[in-house]
Amino acid sequence: MSAIIEVSHVYKSFGGLRVIDDCSIQVEEGSITGMIGPNGAGKTTLFNIIAGNLPLDAGRVVFDGEDITNLPSDVLFHKGLLRTFQIAHEFTQLTALENLMMVPPRQLGENLFSAWLKPGEVRQQESEVRSRALEVIDFIGLRQVRNELAGNLSGGQKKLLELGRTMMTDARVVLLDEIAAGVNRTLLGDLVANIERLNREMGYTFLVIEHDMDMIARLCDPVIVLAQGRVMVEGTIEEVRNNPDVIEAYFGAKTE
Repeated sequence: MSAIIEVSHVYKSFGGLRVIDDCSIQVEEGSITGMIGPNGAGKTTLFNIIAGNLPLDAGRVVFDGEDITNLPSDVLFHKGLLRTFQIAHEFTQLTALENLMMVPPRQLGENLFSAWLKPGEVRQQESEVRSRALEVIDFIGLRQVRNELAGNLSGGQKKLLELGRTMMTDARVVLLDEIAAGVNRTLLGDLVANIERLNREMGYTFLVIEHDMDMIARLCDPVIVLAQGRVMVEGTIEEVRNNPDVIEAYFGAKTE
């Protein structure tokens, strides 16, 4: 495998406080890479830099061989680099199905003149988008609530819906930020299974921030540990769990 994301010597400070400190990571294409670390390690800040939600102070970010340093998130969206959020960002007054149908960019129906002058083409495209959305709804296991307002869904269902929204685009890399937060164990199992299927069947690459170590252990190889804004160690979950520096960073005590 080759690296699809390369972060090189990145720095980021807020008001004189350095949050990311000469950090370099690589994410291999086709992998599910985990990112863990104690609170304040800089995980979400690094995510936001990669996803174009936050400018860096110095360093470089490369996506599939292209320098994307400080490109905004909407540009990266069209390149196939997406992120989800710890708190789902659904359209609460639209149904689950309509939330998915909103995702594909440049729909003809969004243009007033196209709606007037090309109504047949608009209807055809809308039918195709709806068919795709129904396929995604089935894939993520939410068909029974497809006509429910998204604001009424449970936390776990909203996370599934957010994962489904990545399937309505030509996504290549998805950054998952604490997708297990607030999700019951049953739906968490569905989430993990869907991530595995997207990786295995559709070739998605994932970079995952997560505090649920069982989820990280099932999904991720390799696992990157951040501490104080830089990489402490990278390896398999067993190598990470048994690393004395990781144990000290998490629990504040050295092992004998």
